[in-house]
Parts: sequence; structure tokens; C-alpha cells
Amino acid sequence: MLGWALTFLVVAIIAGVLGFGGIAGTAAWIAKLIFVIFLVLLLISLLSGALRGKTPKL
Repeated sequence: MLGWALTFLVVAIIAGVLGFGGIAGTAAWIAKLIFVIFLVLLLISLLSGALRGKTPKL
């Protein structure tokens, strides 16, 4: 999921450099959204592992 966020970020940067403002804004918004979803799922995963008494393997 983090890979998708980085992909949309790169698309947004390239589109911004080339002057496609609408596409760049949309791709940046999607990248932010996916990154926030990634963070929420990461926190849920870490908390559920902590509640089970297991330590996360990083």
C-alpha cells in the first residue's frame, strides 16, 4: 500500500513539472489519502498485536 502512495506521489510530481495542475492535484490528494489509510492500518495492526501480547517484528 505504501508503494501505491509513493507511485501517486511520483505521478503528481511529474504532472506538476509538466504543467498538468489538475492531474497533479488529484494524484497528490490520492497519495495523501492512501498514506493516511496506511498509517491507520499500521496503528490498528500494532495495537491488536500489543493487545494479544505479541511483540511486533519490524
